[in-house]
Amino acid sequence: MTSALRVLACNAAGAFALALGAASPGQASSHMDAPLVTLDDAANTTDVYAFVSAEGGAKYLTTALAVYPFEEPGIGPNNFRFDDDVRYEIHVARGADLAAGRPTLTWRFEFQTEYRNPGTIRQSFLGPIQDVADGNQNLVQRYTVTKVERGKGRPRETVLGTGVVPPNNQGLLTPHYNQDAGAGPARGGVATAAALDRYTSQAIATLSRETLAFAGQRDDGFYADVHAIFDGLALRSGDDRFDSQGGFNVHTLALRIPVSELGGDAQQVGVYATTSRRQITVLRTDDNKERGRFVQVGRQGNPLFCEGLVALADKDLYNRTSPERDAELFAKYATEPELAKLVNDVLFGGAEVAPETGRDDLAGIFIPDVIRVDLSTGPARLAGGGPDHPTNPDDAGFSRLGVFGEDTLASVLTGGPVPGGWPNGRRFGDDVVDIAVTAVLNDLSAGGDITVADGVDNVSRNDIAYNKTFPYAATPLSGRNHGHH
Repeated sequence: MTSALRVLACNAAGAFALALGAASPGQASSHMDAPLVTLDDAANTTDVYAFVSAEGGAKYLTTALAVYPFEEPGIGPNNFRFDDDVRYEIHVARGADLAAGRPTLTWRFEFQTEYRNPGTIRQSFLGPIQDVADGNQNLVQRYTVTKVERGKGRPRETVLGTGVVPPNNQGLLTPHYNQDAGAGPARGGVATAAALDRYTSQAIATLSRETLAFAGQRDDGFYADVHAIFDGLALRSGDDRFDSQGGFNVHTLALRIPVSELGGDAQQVGVYATTSRRQITVLRTDDNKERGRFVQVGRQGNPLFCEGLVALADKDLYNRTSPERDAELFAKYATEPELAKLVNDVLFGGAEVAPETGRDDLAGIFIPDVIRVDLSTGPARLAGGGPDHPTNPDDAGFSRLGVFGEDTLASVLTGGPVPGGWPNGRRFGDDVVDIAVTAVLNDLSAGGDITVADGVDNVSRNDIAYNKTFPYAATPLSGRNHGHH
């Protein structure tokens, strides 16, 4: 562990304090965070992303929600897919709602599934697919995006438009995702919209109010040695082959929202996501049901909080509640983190290196559990395929460690620097394990030098290059040619 630590003599703690101070008045995602939702893959949230992007002189809040952990690429005869009986929702809190953890605006995705030819065993693919939803795509999912605006009176719902889900990456049957006419591994991410693969490009939906949407299978963009973390913190030296999510896909929903839809950029907003299912009462037979209201079954905000800080007794409660109740129900898990004690006991022989009590600095990040995004900054620096990638390098100045790698943005709100990545938003490529362990190791409100957990789990990059254009998540891995790490 100690070999992965370094001391950073900079204003990182101050940048954290400025970022969090604008938000209120006064570990990473293993994808298996709570007992009940792990039994419901299609509703199991894995990661939420939120960051400022820009294009053509316009500024946007880009958000994404990933669900369905550990999708084995190329499975059959059924394919992984979104569930028609689940509401997938991305929420944004602004103004007084941010400190209260109350959603001001919601973008709701609802799906409809069609099998065009049910009289075949070829459930998903009738032949090689050249275009999204062409005649060979037997399994076709379409979706509707509805914007929900809350204020005085009843919420106002506006249908923004519809989209279609591209095929999963099978291999030869989905050649445009992959190298070598489908036989090779998936194509890496690209730097421009013009270079996107055909399926991804065709599946980007232009909604009303200048909003873009995407829903489909993507590579799992989270990377970490989760096996070692939950194997008694028995961290190991090695390389990126220990990426527990390497080789797996997820299903991802993404939105590019104009900041004008949020009331302008002179503010900080909070982002989180939920999944909900209808209550069903079975009266006598499977065909005799009463369908009730939608009930929340999953919730995701910042990485780490539910699985790394919230105790087992409250994990399912967390997934059923709103951030409005976080201060009442879950603040104790931030201010007295068991994780800090475990780090001290296991990695430092019982010495109190990480402060174990009075962690108001962590509560400032996680309570309420929304990802805070300072909209007054310029666009976030983005990860591509690494600093030396020949066609899609990381943006100049990008650091997977965010502020702890001296990647900061200038904030009009604070008048100073704020983190360039999580916990000021979260980008694809942010090393949330190293950032989170750094936060736990240090009292971020104290100022001074920061002990940085750089490479603490020895996994420091994703298994495939990200896109630096919407929808940003990397190409789904090929079912014919991929490897698990």
